[in-house]
Amino acid sequence: MISYIGIGSNLGDSKQTIRSALQNLNAHSSIVLESHSHFYQSKPHGPQDQPDYLNAVAKINTSLSPLHLLHALQAIENEHDRVRTKHWGPRTLDLDILVYEGQTLNTDHLTIPHPYMRERPFVIHPMYEISPDFVFDDGQSLAELVTLSPKDELNKLEPIDVL
Repeated sequence: MISYIGIGSNLGDSKQTIRSALQNLNAHSSIVLESHSHFYQSKPHGPQDQPDYLNAVAKINTSLSPLHLLHALQAIENEHDRVRTKHWGPRTLDLDILVYEGQTLNTDHLTIPHPYMRERPFVIHPMYEISPDFVFDDGQSLAELVTLSPKDELNKLEPIDVL
């Protein structure tokens, strides 16, 4: 199943952390990294007393169920010393399931599609870069969202080959 993963980091060497996370995704026996966006720099969402974020979106193909994928992503976060201390606070690595092909899910542990993804330029623009024809289940296109989403909050960085 095709899934899109939001990736963010604002502690430590964020470029290297995101490179490593993408490599970890691709090395997983049940995940194939199909593509990933450029890296984008953005202001923090939430508390502003923290460093800017580096963000990307990855398109993967996986045989894992959404919940098993969540566990795999959390294991990768833990490998990168993710500590959960403050809601929307700084982090070494954040991996979020944005969309899981054709699935809607709302549990205590996981909501798909990600409930805030359409409001976040640091998700919309990188996802559009790798899947410009993407259309949500409700018929809204990613192309439409991009035209409504402020890009001036983002700094697109040079492409970084991770594989």
